[in-house]
Amino acid sequence: MKTKGAILWGTDQPWSVEEIEIGDPVAGEVQIRMETAGMCHSDHHIVTGATPMPGYPVMGGHEGAGVITKLGPNCPSDLAVGDHVILSFIPACGRCPACVSGNMALCDLGAGLLMGQAISDGTYRIQARGENVIPMCLLGTFAPYMTVHHTSVVKIDPTIPFEVACLVGCGVPTGFGSSTHVAQVQPGETVVIAGIGGVGMSALQGAVLSGASKVIAIDPNPWKREQAQKFGATHTYESMAAAIMPMIDVTEGRMAEKVILTMGEMHGDYIEEGLILTAKAGTLVVTSMGRMDAGDVKMNSFLLSMLQKTVKGCIFGGGNARQDAPRLLALYKAGQLNLDDMVTRSYSLEEINQGYTDMLEGRNLRGIIRYTEADW
Repeated sequence: MKTKGAILWGTDQPWSVEEIEIGDPVAGEVQIRMETAGMCHSDHHIVTGATPMPGYPVMGGHEGAGVITKLGPNCPSDLAVGDHVILSFIPACGRCPACVSGNMALCDLGAGLLMGQAISDGTYRIQARGENVIPMCLLGTFAPYMTVHHTSVVKIDPTIPFEVACLVGCGVPTGFGSSTHVAQVQPGETVVIAGIGGVGMSALQGAVLSGASKVIAIDPNPWKREQAQKFGATHTYESMAAAIMPMIDVTEGRMAEKVILTMGEMHGDYIEEGLILTAKAGTLVVTSMGRMDAGDVKMNSFLLSMLQKTVKGCIFGGGNARQDAPRLLALYKAGQLNLDDMVTRSYSLEEINQGYTDMLEGRNLRGIIRYTEADW
């Protein structure tokens, strides 16, 4: 099938929207007509080289929602043409040691996410200018159609708007689960969320719904701090350094039981800053991504051990897409999880570079690409 897609031909280059060819589904695969795609900061990490790719061209996009249009042989019986689905940026086989131990976000299939070869047969599903294309996380939602393995597909309630459904493939469960699964926020605790984008705002909502008594949002952008208050933040500060003295007063010197780092790009000195805000025996959760080649984490190891603090990594909110996505959308439908206000702007695929400019300049919580009949 010939269609179009946003392709990256090298680091520090703009996304190029051009003709691509997508293969039909083989055994275990489905073809999806995309309705929406989320514009996550992780795709920008490919542009900068923070997440190195084995080669180019690369098809962007790992958040998306759409409708199944074709099924390959041997697909699970619970998937059918016409189903509304979201894409999980980490596939889950359900059989590897990680999956059977309950850590589906760490499925062994994730080892090949950035290599580009399809799970089903090791070949490529996308071509551009006659070259094989590596799809981001074996997805590539920056195109009106995609062919993917069923382990990356989660069926959803068809009454959920596609505009918000696409967010539960990455940003929302990553942030929400940072609070609920990884930090395990308890009622009455003080929680800090540092970095208020799509992931951070989801972490904030997870903390609020978990019963945190104080939810402290930290971001240098005044508009994002204002938005955080609308989503339930009780206090806001422009930086972790600026939050230290007020937090000593607000918490009577105890600081925060849970601190969650969700800024767009991780730097090593953020760990020490986060630990200063973390209470004795508290937990610092590192959700934001840094450069893969960086090794400059800074922390005071004496205080880490003597105050018995914990530092935890977090991918996909430590959750299970097949369980978490329907639950999060049920919370949305019940009016308990605000996803509508997280979508700041919609763009056409041709406006993708403007969308990422808006993200980098702090004008969006989350921008999405909306496909129309003109794209299909």
